[in-house]
Amino acid sequence: MSSALIPTETRPWGSFTVLVDLPHYKVKQLLVKPAQRLSLQLHHQREEHWVIVRGKPEITVGEKVWLAGPGERIFIPKETRHRIANPGSEDVELVEVQLGSYFGEDDIVRFEDDYQRL
Repeated sequence: MSSALIPTETRPWGSFTVLVDLPHYKVKQLLVKPAQRLSLQLHHQREEHWVIVRGKPEITVGEKVWLAGPGERIFIPKETRHRIANPGSEDVELVEVQLGSYFGEDDIVRFEDDYQRL
C-alpha cells in the first residue's frame, strides 16, 4: 500500500499515521521529533501497547520512568498516566496498538503539555 494513501496527522511533537482503524482495535505509527514529547496523559476507554522500532525514547508509565530501545514493548493500562519523550537527536518511531471500547482523540486527559493543550 502506498504511504500517499494513508493520511498522516502532524502534531507539535511529530506525527502519527493510522494504519488500521476497526471497531475493536486501532493501530498507529508515531514519529516523535528530537527534543519533543507528548503530553502526560491517560485514557479512560482504551489501553495501549507500544513497540519501539527506532530511537531511544524516555518512557513514563505511572510512576516509572526509563529509557527504552528498539524492540522494547510497553503496556499502558487504561487510566494510567503515560508519556513518550525523545531526548535524542534522531526521530523516535513506534507502533501503537489500542484496545478498548473507544479510540477517539477526545479520550485524552492531559495533565502536563508542552504545547498548552490542557
